[in-house]
Order: sequence, then C-alpha cells, then structure tokens
Amino acid sequence: MEHQLLFDIFGIVASLGLIFGYLPQAIQTIRTRQTDGISLPGFIMMAVGSFCFMCQGIMLGREGIFMLITNAITCLCSVIIFFIKIKNDKMKR
Repeated sequence: MEHQLLFDIFGIVASLGLIFGYLPQAIQTIRTRQTDGISLPGFIMMAVGSFCFMCQGIMLGREGIFMLITNAITCLCSVIIFFIKIKNDKMKR
C-alpha cells in the first residue's frame, strides 16, 4: 500500500507541474494570438509525445490515470497552439 501511495503522489506532482507548465502558454497564445516565438516543429513534437503518453496511460488502466489526464490536457493545449500558429503563419504570407 505504501508503494501505491508514493506512486500516486509522484503522479499528482508530475501532473500538476506539466499542466501548470503548459496552460500559461496556451492561455497567453489564445488571448494574444501571438505565435512569433513559438517553434512549430517543437509544438508538433510535444503534441505527438503527449498523445503517445496519453495512449500509454490508457493502456496502464487505473495506474495510468495521472498520465492519461495530464497528457490529454497538454495534448489539447499543443493542438490549440499548433492551429493558431498555422493560421498566423498563413496570414503572414
């Protein structure tokens, strides 16, 4: 039981760190629509990574719940920023 509690604590801390790392960028990008300093390949790779970790969380079942929820949120943030970046890049041409 002690091992499971430690596992859950690390999962919660990791989830909060990642979510609060992604959300400010997503919120700022949605509000300002400014994407000049954002690397498109970087956000594509982060979205792919988040999607793969989300799938891994699904496969782990109950033990992967933190991985699933965290990466669903970060994947959504990456996709939103990706589409805003694409739209902005098209408008500049």
